[in-house]
Amino acid sequence: MSRNSLSRREWLKQASLLGATAPLVFASYPAFGQSLVQEPDRLLPRDPTPGLPARLFSFDPSLYRFTADEDLFLDEVEQACFLYFWEQANAKTGQIEDRGSADGGTPRNASSVAATGFGLTALCVAARRGWEEDAAVRDRVRATLSFALKNIQHQHGFLYHFISGETGQRILNSEVSPIDTCLFLCGALTCRAYFDDKEIKDLATEFYERIEWPWILHGGQTFSMGWIPEQGFLKSRWDTYSEMMMMYLLGFTSRTHTLAPAVWNEWQRPRFEFDQVPYIGAHAPLFAHQYSHAWFNFRGLHDKFADYFANSIVATKIHKMWCLELAGRFPDYSEDLWGISASDSEHGYAVWGGPPAMGRIDGSIVPCASGGSLVFMPKECIRVLQNIREKFGKRTWKKYGFVDAFNPLTGWASSDVLGIDAGITLLMAENARTGFVWEQFSKNPEVAKALELAGFSANTKS
Repeated sequence: MSRNSLSRREWLKQASLLGATAPLVFASYPAFGQSLVQEPDRLLPRDPTPGLPARLFSFDPSLYRFTADEDLFLDEVEQACFLYFWEQANAKTGQIEDRGSADGGTPRNASSVAATGFGLTALCVAARRGWEEDAAVRDRVRATLSFALKNIQHQHGFLYHFISGETGQRILNSEVSPIDTCLFLCGALTCRAYFDDKEIKDLATEFYERIEWPWILHGGQTFSMGWIPEQGFLKSRWDTYSEMMMMYLLGFTSRTHTLAPAVWNEWQRPRFEFDQVPYIGAHAPLFAHQYSHAWFNFRGLHDKFADYFANSIVATKIHKMWCLELAGRFPDYSEDLWGISASDSEHGYAVWGGPPAMGRIDGSIVPCASGGSLVFMPKECIRVLQNIREKFGKRTWKKYGFVDAFNPLTGWASSDVLGIDAGITLLMAENARTGFVWEQFSKNPEVAKALELAGFSANTKS
């Protein structure tokens, strides 16, 4: 099959050669203390989400507030995830490994610009909570952004998906990727907003203003999924609902290479139905309902098409229901154990999930499926994470937190952590606890303007 005909998710599956496995070694629990900055009561205002289907919900599940013990548990999860980003980054360039051994170890020099974007945001959380010295964190942010501008190969401001963390050069014949570039940009803009540091602000702004958003349209109404030097633009496009909303929004407010806001109307929002409940769905893993929400706070907002925060609540609940329906085939799935998203599997990297079912479902559990959904169904998702930690212990919890995936039925467990999976767990845990990432990212003036240009307005309070 031609690389030019592959979808992004097919490419992700083929790119699983990054996952050179290591022997599974059981490690003791890391010893974590409380954060130096504990703020369980420092929360953004939360109004009930209107329009949730009564068939699924008798109340808004996103309004749940964590207990003190639950908050401390999530603090441990976040710190473990952060440790991955701190230790699995190139010490000179700041570029973060796409994946690494869950027990730690030497970086493999295969960085993902998406993982680095999550890592930049994690640095803001770490600085706020006192997990590392502020000066060291700022130095890391500066090094990361400076290297990205000066050394990472790019085309018209868009970065290659996988790079050498040492040189910044393209590896694995990967594509110039708008979505992965945008994940990096979201991290850069979070740093620009959080740190009162002129150099960081200037570097992040320069990175943003270098991106030529109209170029990736390639004459169409929606973005191409990428470009490779051997064949040019990929035929697949970001033309249907998925994790891509943040790309278009940030393109609308570029000061230098503005994307026409009319593009917001050009991508499809397919209507799915499960148990007679309609919602906007995607033939994609659960992360399609998570990634843009990690930075953009869509709570309480709607455009002319949908309330996307409410939609993600519904999609998460339906995903859980679907997993429970599979319990007849896979008896490990239960109220306390569910969740499938793109992850490692016994047979390599798997792009799986549902409904409808995609991939060879085998009873595996992917912790970031519930971790990345903490803002939508906090009580039900933390229940899953605590159950994994308590029931499966050292098999699933290592130095950097949860392993990427495991199968309770076969005894298999991944030996690795993936940067994007640790990242979505950390960011959504922090947002569910305090709203901190949303709060900081929204300080960028482009964010509110982008939402306005896309036609968002506040929901009417009932």
